[in-house]
Amino acid sequence: MDAMAFGMGCCCLQITFQATDVDESRFLFDQLAVIAPVMMALTASTPVLRGRLADTDCRWGIISECVDDRRPAERGLKGGPDPDPAVVGKGYRRLYKSRYDSISTYLYQGAATGEEENHMSNRILNMYNDIPVPIDQDKYQELRDAGIDPLLSQHIAHIFVRDPLVIFEGAIEEVDDETQTEHFESIQSTNWQSVRWKPPPPRSGPNDPHIGWRTEFRSMEIQLTDFENAAFTTFITLLTRVILTFDLNLYIPLSRVDANMQRAHGRNAAVKGKFFFRRHMAPLEKGDDGFGEQYVSMFSNGKKRLSTVLSGQDLHVLDTKTSSVESESGSGVSEKRRVAPNASGGAEENSYEEMTMAEIMTGKGDYFPGLIPLVYAYLDHIQCDSLTLERVTKYLDFIEKRATGKLVTPATWIRNFIRNHEDYAFDSVITDSIAYDLMVACKEIGEGARAAPELLGDVVIKPINAADAYAKKLESKRVDNGQILSLLERYSARKQFGEAKAGAVEYQI
Repeated sequence: MDAMAFGMGCCCLQITFQATDVDESRFLFDQLAVIAPVMMALTASTPVLRGRLADTDCRWGIISECVDDRRPAERGLKGGPDPDPAVVGKGYRRLYKSRYDSISTYLYQGAATGEEENHMSNRILNMYNDIPVPIDQDKYQELRDAGIDPLLSQHIAHIFVRDPLVIFEGAIEEVDDETQTEHFESIQSTNWQSVRWKPPPPRSGPNDPHIGWRTEFRSMEIQLTDFENAAFTTFITLLTRVILTFDLNLYIPLSRVDANMQRAHGRNAAVKGKFFFRRHMAPLEKGDDGFGEQYVSMFSNGKKRLSTVLSGQDLHVLDTKTSSVESESGSGVSEKRRVAPNASGGAEENSYEEMTMAEIMTGKGDYFPGLIPLVYAYLDHIQCDSLTLERVTKYLDFIEKRATGKLVTPATWIRNFIRNHEDYAFDSVITDSIAYDLMVACKEIGEGARAAPELLGDVVIKPINAADAYAKKLESKRVDNGQILSLLERYSARKQFGEAKAGAVEYQI
């Protein structure tokens, strides 16, 4: 399968978000990179490759291999052609990943504080970058000399360790690099990573559309129905608002993100797999267990304290203990976001552990609230209208059921269809009759002509009412911690959430 068609012939679900500014786009880049393997596993839909039933569920690995143009020396192998001065790095610089792979470096620089600020400004402060990052040293120095911070310089210089794959007639010497970015995009667009950072394109005139700093989320797999695609698109969009509004921190070492990408490929990883995830998405608070000072989760403390009515003064104290000072620039970015990449807290605050998909989505213990409850809390915070909330609730219920194993992924559904087909000989071979019947079944499910309760449950796809679709702004202004806890308490007290958690399917690996 060493051909472009077997990779680029795959379909996927990618979403691009425009950020408020360059810093927000870089912060989102990092946070979404952590989420990427988790969502790939949850949307897995590629168990068949070149007419064979594979032992993996996702497309990523095969695409990575099909466009891997590294020479043997670049792979760390002996042999291969002699160094070639016409090739970037002369063809023997060690490259640890294919040009289609997970990210190799976080992008948000972070900030030093206090006395460290001056002498730390020229260092990469993101402490979670724990994997090798080959760079073009000349490009890196050029960027640093131009005043670009170390981490962004490293990211761009890392892209330039590879040659461009695509050129277009009339867009080589004819391109003016002072006013156009085609040459940069020819490199940028052929470095396919799980998340892509996208600078604004130049505007040729005042009437051209303004396109800002963007972050593209690229790992999810395409689904069989519009409902599923809409559900995951909506979820990721809301999750970005949750991260920004509630000032969350998802950082884990990049080596663990890479491990999650590998695990996400496994058969039925959405249910049977475990993924490294950060234990505490918010800073810990000081507490006392009777034997000395102890640090506990804000969410844990919140559940205990919010069982009684808190006064305004109590909420102010709660917020000032864990919230941070606004940045000097007045941009509204909190200090804890600015220093999040530095891993400046203690070992427990920056700890991570293996979690199941159900735990990541619905919560674990009293210290990790789960991503879905946080989304509900955000919808409560923006006072989402009832019509929109009804639709979004269907999406979140569906995602929760898939995460807890009550519904299967498209990959599992396809695998089961093949294994139950009368012509399947349990030899991994997909015959013409199996392939035809599978395509017909997928078409009918997508059009709503065929029921698939194991895939969709009792979901009935109805036309979406576009009236007033943009009436409610997706707010991202940071809120006080007391509000976050109050919103979570209101949601977690709902009967339907308690029943959902209690009914989660448990599996053992």
